[in-house]
Amino acid sequence: MTASDTRTVAEPPVVGKADETAPAELVRLVERTRSFTGAVGRADLARRLDDTRSRLLDPHVRVIVVGQFKQGKSKLVNALINAPACAVDDDVATAVPTAVAWGDEPSAAVFVRPEGGGDATVERVPIPFDQLDAHVSGQADAGLGRAIVGAEVLVPREILRGGLRLVDSPGVGGLESTRSLATLAALSTAHAVILVSDASQEYTEPELTFLQHAMRMSPNVAAVLSKTDIYPQWREIQEIDRGRLDGIGDVPIFAVSSDLRLLAAEHQDRELNDESGFPALVAHLRRDVLGRAELLHRRAAAHDLTSVLDQLGMSIRTELNALLHPEDTPRMLAQLEDAKARADEFRGRSARWQVTLSDGIADLIADTEHDLRERLRRVQRDGETAIEEGDPGPIWDQIAQWVDERVSAAISETFVWTNERSQWLSERVADEFLAGEAGIPLIDVGDVTGVLDPVEQLQSLDEGRMGAAEKIYIGVRGSYGGVLMVGLATSLVGLSLINPLSLLAGVLVGRRAYREDMSGRLTRRQIEAKNLLRRHIEDVVFQVGKQLKDRLRLVQRASRDHFGAIADELHRSLAESVLAAKQAAATYTADRDGRVKELEARMRQIEALRSQIPAIEPVAGAR
Repeated sequence: MTASDTRTVAEPPVVGKADETAPAELVRLVERTRSFTGAVGRADLARRLDDTRSRLLDPHVRVIVVGQFKQGKSKLVNALINAPACAVDDDVATAVPTAVAWGDEPSAAVFVRPEGGGDATVERVPIPFDQLDAHVSGQADAGLGRAIVGAEVLVPREILRGGLRLVDSPGVGGLESTRSLATLAALSTAHAVILVSDASQEYTEPELTFLQHAMRMSPNVAAVLSKTDIYPQWREIQEIDRGRLDGIGDVPIFAVSSDLRLLAAEHQDRELNDESGFPALVAHLRRDVLGRAELLHRRAAAHDLTSVLDQLGMSIRTELNALLHPEDTPRMLAQLEDAKARADEFRGRSARWQVTLSDGIADLIADTEHDLRERLRRVQRDGETAIEEGDPGPIWDQIAQWVDERVSAAISETFVWTNERSQWLSERVADEFLAGEAGIPLIDVGDVTGVLDPVEQLQSLDEGRMGAAEKIYIGVRGSYGGVLMVGLATSLVGLSLINPLSLLAGVLVGRRAYREDMSGRLTRRQIEAKNLLRRHIEDVVFQVGKQLKDRLRLVQRASRDHFGAIADELHRSLAESVLAAKQAAATYTADRDGRVKELEARMRQIEALRSQIPAIEPVAGAR
C-alpha cells in the first residue's frame, strides 16, 4: 500500500476554526508594506518584513508524538492522516524521528550525516516511498555508509495543509532513561506534544514526570490513550489517568483506536470513525494547536507591521511638519536630537537592558551550575549509600544503569529549569528595553542533544568472585600459622607437630583469616566503587557544566543581537527624521508645495496600510 491508497474519512466541522482567508490577506498586506518600505530606501525594515512573510507562508506547526516502545505512536500518526507514513511492525521499532508534512505528491527522504560530522553536514537524501520502513527502523543505512538522523514524509492530506507537521519520535525504554534526553531535546521547539500510552495500564511515574517536563517546555500538551479496541477495561484506565493528570495540570486526554480509524477510512464508515475517538483528537489539533499557532503568527505579523509603519511614518511626519510649520522646526529638532541620543544609549553597552542582560546571564550561569552540582551530589550520596549496604561487585551493572538514569533525570530537570529562567530573563530584558515590546527572540537552551556524548560510561568494577583454588589457598595460608603455633606448644608435652589440637587450631585460624580477607576485599571494592562513581559524577559536571555555559552564552548573544537590531532600526529612523527636518528647513518655497503633496500622499498610503492591520486579541499563555 502506498501513501495515496488510503481513503479519508470526512471530519465534522470544527467550531471556532480560524478563517483560512485571513492569512492570505495578511500576507498580501505584508507584501504591499514591504514594497513601500523598499521604495523609501529602508532595506533593514524590508528584511524584517521578509522574515514575517516567510513565517506566515510556512508556519511549520510542529506536534511531537512521544511515548515508550510499542505504545502505538507510529500507527496513531498513520491514523491521523489516513496514510501509511510511519513504519508499523511488531518486530521492529522507529529508530529515528520521522516528520510528516504536507506535499503535493507522496514522497520520502532521510537526513544523513557522516560519522563524526556536525549538524551542518546533515544532507537530505530522497528515497523510494516503499523503502521508508527499512530506513527509519535502522535496517538500512541509505546505501551511503552514513548515519541516518531523521526522516521526512510528504503526503497530500487536508489536515496537514495548514502547516501541521507530525513528528513520530523514537520510543524510549523508560522515560527516565538516557534516551529520553533526545526526546526531551525537541520539546522546547514544539508547538504541541502528544504523549501516547496504551490502555493496558495506568500512567507510570516516569511518564507523569515526563509530562511535567513537557508542560514546562511546550505550551500545549495532550495525552492519548491508545489501543482501546484491544483492552476492554480502557474506560477504567482512562478515569485513573484523568485523575492523575488533574494533579499535575490541565492536560486533555483522548481515548482512541487507530485500527478502528483505519478501518473506518477503508469502508468510509462515519459511525466507526466516531467510535475510534479520533474526531475529538483531530478537533483538538485544528482548534487548539493549529488555530492557536495561527493566532500567534498573525499577532506577531501585526506587531511587525505596526512597528515598521510607525518608523516609516516618523521621518515622513517630521519632514511634513517642518515644511508646514517652519517656526516649530528648532523645537522639533531639539526633541528629535534628544530622542536620537536616547536611541544611542540603547545601542551602548551601558544601556539598562544591556546591563540587565549581562548581570542576568552571570547570575543564571552561577545558579545553573549550583543547581546541577546539587542534583548530582544527591545522586552521588544515594549511590554511595547503596554501595555501603552490600557488595557492589556482583550488581555493578544494575548500579551503573541506575546511575545513568538518575544522572539523565537530573540533567533533564536542570535544562528544563534553565530554559524557563532564560525565557524569563529575555522577557525582563524586553521590559527594560522598551515598554510594550512584544517580540522576544526564540531561545532554545532546553536542547540536551549530545550533552552526555563527551562523558565516558561508568567504568567496570571487579565482581569479587573467587575460584575454589583461590579459596583453598587463602584457607591453607591462614591455617598454616595456627597448626604450627599449636603444634609447637603441644610438642613440649610429647605430642607430635601434627595432632588433633593443632589441626583444630588451624581450622579456626584459617576460617578467621578467610573472613578477614573477604572483608578486606569487600572494603576495597566499596572504596573503588565510590571512587569510580565520584570520578563519573565529576566528569558529568565538567562536561555538562560547559554545555550549560555555552547555551547561556547563546542566550546572551541571541538577545543582544535581537534587541540590538531593534535599537539600530530605531536609531536609523530617528537619524533620518533629524535629517529630513534639517533638509525641510532649507527647502525653497518653490519646491515646498510639491514636496508637501508628495509627503502627504505617502502618509495617506501609510495610514491606508495601517487601517488594514487586523486587531488581534492577545493569546492566553503566549510568550
